[in-house]
Amino acid sequence: MLKKTVLALCLAASSFAQAAVVVIANPAAADLDASTIKKVYLGKAKSLNIEAIDLDDGQPLKSEFHAKVTGKTEAQLQAYWAKKVFTGKGQPPKAVSSSAIVKNTVANTANAIGYIDESEVDGSVKVILRP
Repeated sequence: MLKKTVLALCLAASSFAQAAVVVIANPAAADLDASTIKKVYLGKAKSLNIEAIDLDDGQPLKSEFHAKVTGKTEAQLQAYWAKKVFTGKGQPPKAVSSSAIVKNTVANTANAIGYIDESEVDGSVKVILRP
């Protein structure tokens, strides 16, 4: 009985275990600091010509990334971008449905950055920030 309980707890814990979110870039791209990445994701660094790739709303990784990097919740981001779009001062980052698409886009776009789970990093991209 004890073995079954321990096994069940281990399985439950492993299903919640997840590597941390990381910001990735094309291997040929220059490194960016946390402040610059925040500005890129908030549309405040247009002169850098960096394409930010975001995940669709409702994805836990998006919430984790923005909490750590931009300091905003999903609701705050929606309000922030609604105001910027309404006033003509910007457009939100391109949003995609999966981290696999983020990684593929970043790997094939020299000036793109995105974020994925650290466990998904491979040689096609490089980690530029571990928030």
